[in-house]
Amino acid sequence: MAYAVNIEKCFEKFNDTYSPKIIGELNGQNVMVVRCEGDKVPWHIHEKEDEMFFVVDGILDIYEKDKKITLQNGEFYIVQRGIEHRVVPQGHVKLILFEPKGISHTGKVKAEITRESFDRLE
Repeated sequence: MAYAVNIEKCFEKFNDTYSPKIIGELNGQNVMVVRCEGDKVPWHIHEKEDEMFFVVDGILDIYEKDKKITLQNGEFYIVQRGIEHRVVPQGHVKLILFEPKGISHTGKVKAEITRESFDRLE
């Protein structure tokens, strides 16, 4: 069933951080919203999947081994598969993630933020 999704209303439905919520599906991809705050994401790799981070609100630093990318409102970055990376929000950040269904949230690394499954917002 097709319907319009209001991103800001999605963010009003939850306050927890580092727990992505599925808001849509597209060609084998989950479209998810997530709140981030604090330096909690471990270095990790996705061997077979690219990841897209779109900043809705805030500033997000994405670290790869040889560089740092800083994203602000309305910007996105795609971490290519096989690239070790981590993300660090500057304060509270709202993101939209585009990731393949079944992706391991933090690669093979288990951390306090690792989720085995994702909740769906209705």
